[in-house]
Order: sequence, then structure tokens, then C-alpha cells
Amino acid sequence: MRRRGPTKLTTTEMPQNGMAIVRRALPYLWPSDAPWVRRRVVIALTVLFIGKLIAVGTPFFYKAAVDSLAGEGDSAAWLMSLGAIALTVVYGLSRLMSVGFQQLRDVVFAPVGQKALRQVAYETFAHMHRLSMRYHITRRTGGLSRIIERGVKGVDFLLRFLLFSIGPLVLELLMVAVVLWWAFDIWYLVVVAVVIWGYVAFTFRVTEWRVKQRKEMNDQDTDANQKAIDSLLNFETVKYFGAEAREAARYDRAMEKYERAALKTQYSLAFLNFGQSFLITGGLIAVMVMAGIGVSNGTLTVGDFVMVNAYMIQITMPLNFLGTVYREIRQALVDMGEMFDLLEQPAEIRDRPGAPALEVRGGALEFDRVDFGYDPERPILRDLSLTVEPGQKVAIVGPSGSGKSTIGRLLFRFYDVTGGAIRIDGQDLREVTQDSLHAQIGVVPQDTVLFNDTIGYNIAYGRDGATQEEIEAAARAAQIHEFVASLPDGYDTTVGERGLKLSGGEKQRVGIARTLLKNPPVLLLDEATSALDTETERGIQAALDRAGEGRTVLVIAHRLSTIADADRIVVLEAGRIAEEGTHAELLARRGRYAALWARQEAEAA
Repeated sequence: MRRRGPTKLTTTEMPQNGMAIVRRALPYLWPSDAPWVRRRVVIALTVLFIGKLIAVGTPFFYKAAVDSLAGEGDSAAWLMSLGAIALTVVYGLSRLMSVGFQQLRDVVFAPVGQKALRQVAYETFAHMHRLSMRYHITRRTGGLSRIIERGVKGVDFLLRFLLFSIGPLVLELLMVAVVLWWAFDIWYLVVVAVVIWGYVAFTFRVTEWRVKQRKEMNDQDTDANQKAIDSLLNFETVKYFGAEAREAARYDRAMEKYERAALKTQYSLAFLNFGQSFLITGGLIAVMVMAGIGVSNGTLTVGDFVMVNAYMIQITMPLNFLGTVYREIRQALVDMGEMFDLLEQPAEIRDRPGAPALEVRGGALEFDRVDFGYDPERPILRDLSLTVEPGQKVAIVGPSGSGKSTIGRLLFRFYDVTGGAIRIDGQDLREVTQDSLHAQIGVVPQDTVLFNDTIGYNIAYGRDGATQEEIEAAARAAQIHEFVASLPDGYDTTVGERGLKLSGGEKQRVGIARTLLKNPPVLLLDEATSALDTETERGIQAALDRAGEGRTVLVIAHRLSTIADADRIVVLEAGRIAEEGTHAELLARRGRYAALWARQEAEAA
């Protein structure tokens, strides 16, 4: 199946895709299952409307105060009776109320925005864990984290500013236009309309150009961040090869590209700001000249002149903000487009509708004529048939690339077979739920990766809600309890990033304890000791033997000495079973297994 790559939101595609993204985000603003959210949105909009009415009416008090001081004007008698001082106080109170209603609006809406942010973050994070291993091994973790981070913030920004910036701006501009037409004449409205049209057209045109620059800057930021995370995660490897300067230079090259993109963005911002200021200033001068002429010929009062200036300044501020808001909304749409595209990536492995839970009675494994390849052009397993009886220990050996680890991934259903079937107690893995399948299989991999938390947390990860006594019992079975108890912080000792504070053998024992706590009927040991030294391996092997008691065990092995006691040994070659039998039987045949055994014995000598 051909996978669809991330959506690229180009300038020509943006309006259509932008509306689709907005429609995708609106349910977070108006959820059907949360009436309290809807109520808060309605209250916030009501407060917003009242605040705008006060803001648009405020300059009238300013005009009346000036006319009162100048001893002229035709304001309403009740306004003039208040006197200049009182009108000034009323003007100040009106401005204060306008700001107060704006802050009240934000307070009312804040829980809505935070709930939306939390919900979309949860959905994205949960979806990431539903995606297949194939998807994760082809994507960069650092890049994905940035996509999610920017996308989640974009949702909050879009909801807030669409509701409280673009909408209120349009409302305020309409109110001011009506006031200018009513209080003065049509030409004031024409000038303001032309200025607004020119400002919006210029802002949108330049911003369209800047969006591509911002997209390039984001791409370079993502690339630099990914390189930094990748280098820090491989800290030991960097040290082993003395590559600190090389890594710093590699990161610096990425940051150099980011620097160039960021400078282009900054320069274009300066051009945008100057152009906006030019248009607004031109409109302001035109309207003020018209008002000045009106005052000179006696058709307008000084208060009218001041009021016109107040209204022009009043629309200038939100228009200046429009450039920033529009730019950020466009960037938010790009960021959200990448995140929603991530959410739309289909899970390769899905439960069929109504799938039952896996019921393990004995733990018999059956690989029935299995075919599989990560790439259709390169098959890995070919017509593989293998049966593991309940309680048996069966080992799979073979050269690199023969398909050993692939069998483990198919058993855990990281991938689905392309031919044949895999069954546990007669139940096809594709016919049962993945959660129930994963609950019945315990895995000890070659390299146990631990969370950057305590030893107790990492062991308890095997079963949610495990008690301290159960954690310690699992640690004893894995032969690590004495070591943990000897540490100053005991089970509260942190293990560091990926468990780097522990040795390889200690990490493996923690991994074994974690799996024992899970207590699965089927155990998969995926080359669990191949990365350890011989002495450590013997101790780990004893713990693994104890872990396998009473369970069906499938061992994927590199060192043949660790599986000599297996009930059956299967030798893979080029995805097919070359031979199988007990250790003694295979040695007696003098075939492929015997040759592998002789080679390892010679290397150990």
C-alpha cells in the first residue's frame, strides 16, 4: 500500500485547504458533548459585542468634552450638561470599561481554549501510538514532536483569534464606518473604505509571499531540531568516535539554513510593516484634512475634528494587528495542516469490527505457511510453517537477514502476514483485538529501553496498578532485587535517558522483571543476551530460564550456547526452515546448525 506523504499547503491550495482545516477545528470550539463550552462561547461573544459598542461610542464623549471646552458644538443637551470635566471622566471610564470587557471575554473563553488544546494534544498523542511500526521507523522523532507541538498551539491560536480578532475587527470596522457616514458624510466613509481595502489587499498579498518563507523557516527549524535530538540520543556513539566537533558543525550547518530563512522572514516583515503604515497614514491625513477644512468653513466643530482623529486611530490599531493576526493564522493553518495530516494517517494494523479478545488456554503457537516482506519486491519469509506446543521452548536461529526477528514482529502483530496465518490456540491473530494479543505476549528484546524514570516505575510498567510487593517479587525473580536494594535510593533510583545510568546486564534484568510482572502465557526472547558479555549472559540466562517456566517460549537466538536446552531448534535460511530438531539431533546431522555451532565454538576458543 502506497502511503500518502504530509500535505504541502501551497499558496494556491491554501484557501480551500484552510477552510477544511477551520472546519476540522470548529468542533473543538462548539462540541456537542460539552454544553458548558457552548455556554462560555456565547457569553464570551456577548461580552465582546457589548465591549465593541462601548468602544465605538467612547469618542462621542471625547468630542462632547472638547466642544464643551471650546464653547461650541451641537451635541445632545444631556451630554453638554455634564460639563467638560465630567465628560472627560466619562470618556476615561468608557475606555476602562472597553478594556475591562475585553479582559472579561478572555477570562470566560480561557477554559474553552485550554480544553481544546488538551483534547487535540491527547488525540494526536494517542493516534501516534496507533500508527504502525512501519510509519515510525520511516519518520524522524524530533520532526514529529515539533509538528505536534506547533499544531496543538495552532489550534488554540486559530480558535482564539478567529473568534476574538477577525470577527471583532470586522464588526468594529462596520460600526465605525456607519458612525462616520451618519455623523459626517459619505466621503469620509469612501476614504475609510478605500484605505481599508488597500490595507487588507496589501497585507494579504505580502503575507501570501511571507507564508512560503515562514514554511521554509519551519522546515529548517524542524531539521535542526531533529539533528540535535538525534545527536543527543546517540551521545555515547558521538563520544566513541570523537565526533563532537563534527556533530556541532552538522548542527551549525542546519542552523545556518534556518538563519538565512529567518532573515528573509524578518526583512519581509519590515516591508510589510512599512507598507501598512504608509497606507494607514495616508488615509489618516486625508480624513484629517477633510475634517480640518470642515472646521475652517464652520460645518464641523473642533470636537468633530478630534472625534474623527479618535476614530481613525481606533481603526488603525486593529488594522495594524490584522497583519500579525492574518500572518499567524496562515502559519497556524500550515502547522495545523501538518498535524491533521498526521491524524489522518491510517493505522496499518487495525482490529476488524467486532473482533473478540484473544483467549489463551495453553499458549500453542502456529505459523501456517507464512509469507511476509517489508517490501513486496523483497520477501523475507517464504512458506514458513512452524508449531510450538503449549509450555514448549522453541529456538529460532540462523544467519543475519534470515527472518528471525521478523517472526517476533509478526507474532506481536506489528505487521500482518502477506500470506498464510499465525495462530495462538487456533485463533488467527488478525481476528482478535490487538490489546488482548499484546496482553498475552511478553517480550524481552536484545536492547531493553527504559523510560527516564525510576527503577520501580520501569518494572511497574509491566502491569498498571502493580503493588510494591509485586514489583519486588518480579525483581527477585529477575535476580536484580539485591542490586536495587543496595542503591541509596532503592527502587526510587532514576535510570537516566534510555536507562544509560545502568549497565547492559542491569537494564536487561529490569526488562525481565518488567515482563515477569506482566505474567504473560507466551514469552518472546528476541536475542535477549546477544549484546552482553559471557559472564553477564550466564546470569541473565538463569533469570530467563526461570522466567520461561510454565510458559510457551519462543527464543530468537544468536548465541547457540544459550538455546542448547531448547525443546526444539529451528534453523532459518533465506526465510525458510532449513532444518529443525533438538540440539543433539542437529549436531548429529552435521548440517547447517552443526556448522554454525562449530564456528561459534571456534570463535569462543
